[in-house]
Amino acid sequence: MERAIFASGCFWKPQFIFSQIPGVLSTAVGYCGGNVDNPHYRQVCTDTTGHAEAVLVEFDPSVVSYKELLAKFFSIHDPTTLNYQGPDHGSQYRSAIFYENEEQRVAAEEAKLEAAQSGPYKGRVIVTEIVPAQTFWRAEEYHQDYFKKHGAVCH
Repeated sequence: MERAIFASGCFWKPQFIFSQIPGVLSTAVGYCGGNVDNPHYRQVCTDTTGHAEAVLVEFDPSVVSYKELLAKFFSIHDPTTLNYQGPDHGSQYRSAIFYENEEQRVAAEEAKLEAAQSGPYKGRVIVTEIVPAQTFWRAEEYHQDYFKKHGAVCH
């Protein structure tokens, strides 16, 4: 099993999308990349913790590759918008890849370059941060599997 951590705006929809991919063993939503230990949702919403809403994806690399997860990541949000997705604004909604090792970093850099050279973002500046993974702080239980519990209720 390997781990991947992605931030692409509100974490509800990405969690649902990643959870549907064969080879993904589990997902969780939470906060990553900031300077506050054990943050809670209200703190992160103040845009002062440095954390992004993120999804932790645990996957079997013999079934789905990290490269495939990166392709899905770039396809489910707009990586050209700085600190917002849709109606959600603030650095907690930034586009980011939190890599766990050097192989993931290289793959993320390649995927970012590919996104800028082809597809809907061809020729546009991709603002996705590629940074070392920090502690992933699991979000409150009511955020976990939100789409499965409530249906698609956000953009």
